[in-house]
Amino acid sequence: MRFLSVNLNCFLVEFSSLEETIAAYHFLQQTQYPYIQELIPAARTILVHFDVLFIDAKTLISWISSQKIDQYAANTSKEVTINVCYDGVDLVYVAEYLGIGVDEVIHKHTHSRWQVAFIGFAPGFAYLVSPDHPFGSIPRLASPRKKITSGSVGLAGEYSGIYPKDSPGGWQLIGHTDQAMWDVYREQAALLLPSDQVIFKDISKHPTQVAVPSTRSISTQAQQNPVVLTVKNVGLQVLVQDEGRKNVAQLGVGHAGAMDRGAFYGANACVGNPKNAAVLEILNGGLHLKVMKETVIAVTGADAELWVTYANAYKVKQLLYQPIALDQGDEIYISSPQAGIRNYLAIRGGVAVEHVLNSASYDSLAELGAAPIRVRDEIHSAQLKTQPVDLNQLPVSPLPKVGDQIVVDIMLGPRVDWFTPDSIDLLLGQRWLVTADSNRIGLRLAGDKSLQRQINQELPSEGCCTGAIQIPPSGQPVLFMNDHPITGGYPVIAAVTPYHLDLIAQIAAGCYIQFRKISDFMGIKENV
Repeated sequence: MRFLSVNLNCFLVEFSSLEETIAAYHFLQQTQYPYIQELIPAARTILVHFDVLFIDAKTLISWISSQKIDQYAANTSKEVTINVCYDGVDLVYVAEYLGIGVDEVIHKHTHSRWQVAFIGFAPGFAYLVSPDHPFGSIPRLASPRKKITSGSVGLAGEYSGIYPKDSPGGWQLIGHTDQAMWDVYREQAALLLPSDQVIFKDISKHPTQVAVPSTRSISTQAQQNPVVLTVKNVGLQVLVQDEGRKNVAQLGVGHAGAMDRGAFYGANACVGNPKNAAVLEILNGGLHLKVMKETVIAVTGADAELWVTYANAYKVKQLLYQPIALDQGDEIYISSPQAGIRNYLAIRGGVAVEHVLNSASYDSLAELGAAPIRVRDEIHSAQLKTQPVDLNQLPVSPLPKVGDQIVVDIMLGPRVDWFTPDSIDLLLGQRWLVTADSNRIGLRLAGDKSLQRQINQELPSEGCCTGAIQIPPSGQPVLFMNDHPITGGYPVIAAVTPYHLDLIAQIAAGCYIQFRKISDFMGIKENV
């Protein structure tokens, strides 16, 4: 067992085998240690998020390393049968690659014991492994397909898997199932969870036995609430966001949520909302709204101009971080920011949308939550219980402008030892341009020189935190943001500290980032 630094509030536990990883994940789940907030299992690692208010990393590491985890490896998970029609476009290729017949491929797949190792790539996408190792290692496609149909059953490396929705992919497809791997309106959204046992059943000759995916209508309760605003124009992007989703990593779902948490909380405080009330997150201004019912709003975040045109045609520039009372017929306009890029608009009582996995947030990677706001949309009030407005919220200053260089604190790890010493110096020594190819999933950075690896083997997928700095083969960093995939297959060299994530959320393309190390790499080997 090896412990690797990731961030101030999480670390990675590395194991020598998948079996050890599954046993440790089972143990930590069953123990329910009070200060562990979330566990993200992967092929050979578990990412442990913990509550820094109650425990520090060294104390938690000491506790984990003292446990006799092998005594808790008993499997208490469920068994799931998946009906498969073996008609995949790559079935013949797989048979030829293995030097066996198609029937034998099907026999091996259906007569092997499979277990969910972890969930990654997409919500509900289970990586299945078998201790029988029936196929060895199956190569991925040289060029991934742009679209693989939901329900496709595939092989890649040592894994088998089922695509939960239409998506790109590079696995070898051997069949398909009509069983729904992912359904947010089901009590358990993901059909398969880590450690579940899976049995594949061949129904190729009896396709009528295939189960029909569940379909449930979307509730319209939120739309029955009063309309407060209508949308006359949107700019680049307007999303509904709250704090995000918690404790859903085992489903393959990330946190999402408001990018600039400080501005999000400030907007709700200004209008007297509960801390986690849903708001509008506005990227680069351009939002024009009409008031349909008297309300109180506040706008926080980026340094933009907030204009209110009252029903009597009187136009006033209003202050940010202040409650503003509005009547029916008034109109609101938020300009493109002069500094920062994201604004947050709260209405008193909160924005009403359908909650998905206990959150109103839209996740742009998983495509979960209320769709991005469009022209002519209606904004409904959630009618939440409110408190007195807060007149003491203050803006963060200064916010970054295009061309600025921003110093950001990072922690080294967990794969810093995969890079040459010169690359560590380069990461810290040169400035990194934030490119236009950046979004809520991640910021793509560009430097004059690329980082170089000294370990070039393939890295098994492992959990990543928000703020992780992942290095793809190009050597140019990708900085993971709120909607990032929960696991990744490229090494992470460092992570931005949690207290600088709000600043990162306001950095525009054309800004430069200078990384500042606050902690050396931690790699603790424990013999347990």
